[in-house]
Amino acid sequence: MSVWGAIGRVVMRSFTRASLIAMAAPHIAFSQPQCRQALALGLDVSGSVDLQEYRLQLDGVAAALQSPKVVEKLLASKDTFIELSVYEWSGPGHQRLLQGWTAVTSREVITDIANTLRGVERIPVDPSTGLGRAMLYGADALAQRPDCWSHSLDLSGDGQSNSGIHPQDARIDPALDNVVVNALVVGANVPGRDLTAYFEAYVLHGIGSFTMQASNFKEFETAMIKKLLREMQGIVVSYAPPPADQ
Repeated sequence: MSVWGAIGRVVMRSFTRASLIAMAAPHIAFSQPQCRQALALGLDVSGSVDLQEYRLQLDGVAAALQSPKVVEKLLASKDTFIELSVYEWSGPGHQRLLQGWTAVTSREVITDIANTLRGVERIPVDPSTGLGRAMLYGADALAQRPDCWSHSLDLSGDGQSNSGIHPQDARIDPALDNVVVNALVVGANVPGRDLTAYFEAYVLHGIGSFTMQASNFKEFETAMIKKLLREMQGIVVSYAPPPADQ
């Protein structure tokens, strides 16, 4: 089977699953809260990211999660919730979990996650950029949440992959079959390179996948807010009791 044939098969499978959820959701009555989305955030900490940019990135995610519009989206339903995980990545041998899977069910939970990210200290890592391995790490993390209705991987990056498995090869791995991969591209407007086109060609995966751009890390927080809001534009289902017998 050709690469494009494999990709088409994956897209149709994801589309069918999403369509079934969309059709069934209005008629579901829940006995307990359900996970509507598992969202993993993968942050690029390769050698091109200096200490100040590292801090802007982690603090930017923390601030984005606490922005009023994002909080509103995260807590949009009392009967469904989003599970969130955050990790950093650089070369093929470095992926570090910063925030394990957490059900985002209150403002207090959001504050705890933000405080955890603000408290993270940078450690020495492989300075290369292993985008493909970062994708597979995120896919493995999302596989830990099979009961969530949808699975999204949010990768931030400021350069092309230069070590490990190529992202276009990772993208057709079965581990990513039911995962939508989006990207926040930092430095998208740097002359002489078109990072957005690179991420769109080799990293994005799944129906509705998209890139968000930030000119530099000082704009990271604003771009992350926009990205989270777009990623959470899924189905929000509230509890409705089953109809009484006629």
